[in-house]
Amino acid sequence: MARTLLTTPFGAESTALEVVSGVDLSGRRAVVTGGSSGLGVETARALAAAGADVTLAVRNTEAGERARSDIAATTGNQNLHVAPLDLADRASVRRFVAAWQGPLHILVNNAGVMATPLVRTPDGWETQFATNHLGHFALAAGLRDALARARGARVVAVSSVGHTGGSVDFDDIMFDHRPYDEWVAYGQSKTANILFAVEAAKRWAADGILVNALNPGRIPSTGLMRHVPHADASTGSAGVSWKNEEQGAATSVLLAASPLLDGIGGRYFEDCNEAGPHQPGVRRGVAAYALDEENAARLWRVSLDLVQA
Repeated sequence: MARTLLTTPFGAESTALEVVSGVDLSGRRAVVTGGSSGLGVETARALAAAGADVTLAVRNTEAGERARSDIAATTGNQNLHVAPLDLADRASVRRFVAAWQGPLHILVNNAGVMATPLVRTPDGWETQFATNHLGHFALAAGLRDALARARGARVVAVSSVGHTGGSVDFDDIMFDHRPYDEWVAYGQSKTANILFAVEAAKRWAADGILVNALNPGRIPSTGLMRHVPHADASTGSAGVSWKNEEQGAATSVLLAASPLLDGIGGRYFEDCNEAGPHQPGVRRGVAAYALDEENAARLWRVSLDLVQA
């Protein structure tokens, strides 16, 4: 029998602040990657407005400080911090993990790149997979003990409808042999985000850690679109939810903070509700391969081997 999809009172036009209205996050600590701009800053703003102690984990700490000041001014919450984090640099991830002390209640893996030209990290990894998946995988795995100490932590993986562009090619993840296609690479990395949520939710359930993934919708104003030609940004849009940044952050905040998600893990959401199966030709829903438990377990093993090498 098919499981009933989880629904909430919120939808595509709901904002992050609306989703967190009435939620008290006082005493809870959160980390938002890419928290200096776009969806990240609006996610951090909503969590801060609800009283959380928020760390903006960012590559550009000057931009992070500007975002911190802006969030403090708009929410009145001064418990805001900026910490350097480059997800494509394993040493940077290790330094962030080593510096963290105490419990962590909310981790929002928000940062990402999209449709970049072929660039490789110092480890020889394709940049989209390295940034969008492997960096966040290493960060979450490194912070697992801190998440467990929170007794009810939540991890949020920001994926994309772009995951419907293809599954993970385990035979050539890094495009060492097949021709590079920026959209195939992006889709693979976003599928990996969902598979991470599926496997982490299973592995970490005993620690009370809830892990879910989401599609924020299409937000043309964010820096994520900088590698996308204007014509490409408006194509293939059947079923796409076009949003501003406050609306785009709403599903992330729902998964991070709402009591409506208590006890829920390993699922994929869009427009503040659990997504149904993907239908060909429609830019909505979740592909079956992205929820496949065998794929998820295999990706976990491959990722662990890579980040620990």
